[in-house]
Amino acid sequence: MKNEVRNAKPRAVAIMGPTASGKTAAALAIARERQVEIISVDSALVYRGMDIGTAKPTAGELASAPHHLIDIIDPLDAYSVMQFRLDALRLVAEIGARGALPLLVGGTMMYFKGLIDGLDDLPTADAGVRAAIDEEAARIGWPGMHAKLRALDPVTAARLAPADAQRINRALEIIELTGKPMSALLALRAKPALPFELVSFALEPSDRSVLHQRIAQRFDAMLGESDEAGIVAEVARLRARGDLSPHLPSMRCVGYRQSWDYLDGTIDRAALRETGIAATRQLAKRQLTWLRAMPNRIVVDCLGPDPTGELLRHLKGLPS
Repeated sequence: MKNEVRNAKPRAVAIMGPTASGKTAAALAIARERQVEIISVDSALVYRGMDIGTAKPTAGELASAPHHLIDIIDPLDAYSVMQFRLDALRLVAEIGARGALPLLVGGTMMYFKGLIDGLDDLPTADAGVRAAIDEEAARIGWPGMHAKLRALDPVTAARLAPADAQRINRALEIIELTGKPMSALLALRAKPALPFELVSFALEPSDRSVLHQRIAQRFDAMLGESDEAGIVAEVARLRARGDLSPHLPSMRCVGYRQSWDYLDGTIDRAALRETGIAATRQLAKRQLTWLRAMPNRIVVDCLGPDPTGELLRHLKGLPS
C-alpha cells in the first residue's frame, strides 16, 4: 500500500545542464533504452529558422524519438515562461497517457524553475515606470542599472547578467511598484504541487576550464570557416526578411546578437568569435548558478568517463 501511495503520480525526468554539457546525447541514450518523448526546455530552440546558432538537434536526432517545443514559433514572436509551463504540463500528461516517459531536456533554467515552483503573482507592467528606468539606463548604462539592482535586491541581481536589460528593468520596476525586492516577493508565494513526480538530473562539470574548451569548440563549429556558412549566413538570412531587429528576444540569443553586430560592421570576425565565446561562457555560468540553487537534483559529472551510462544506472535504480 505504501508503494502505491508513493508512486501514485506519474513520473517525468529532467535533464538539466549548462550549454555544451551533453544534454542531447544523454537524452538520446535514454531514448535507445526506453520509450520516451523529449520536451525541449530551451528558449532558443522554440524559434523556426534558427538552427545553427541554437545547436538544434539534427534531423536524425529528431527522428530517434518524438520531440516537442522545437520550431514552434517565428523569430518575430515571443514565448513566455507561462506559456512553457502550460505546454509542459499538458505534454507530460499526454506523453504519460501514451505509455512513454516524458524527458524534459534543456538549459533554460527559468523554464525549469517556472515549471517546478509555479508562476509568480507579481504586479503587471507599468509603462511609465519602465520608461523612466529605460531613461536612467540611457544615462548610466545597463551595467550601472545592474549595480543599482544589486544594492536593492542582491539575490535577483546575482542571477542576471549586467547587460540583461529586459530582466533588470522588470526587477527594478517591481521594487518601484511594491517597495519590496522581487526575491522577497517570490519567497512568500506558495509553491504549487506538480501533478507528476519529477526526477531531476543535473549535468555539471567537475572542471570549468574543460567546459570552456567545449564551448569554444562548439562556437567555432557554429561559426564555420567563412561568412557564407555557419551562424553568420543564418543571421544574414534572418535579417534579409526585413521584419526582425536586434532588440527581439530571438535575436538577443547568444551568438545571434554578436553576429548581427558583425553584419552591421561594428565588430570584425575576430571580435565576433571572442564576444560570442565570452557570452556563451557567461550563459553557462548563469546556468550553473541557477542549477546549484535547485534542490533534490542528482548531479552527474558531464566530464566523467561515462556520464550517460551513470545517468542510465540512476534511472534503472528508481522504484517502478
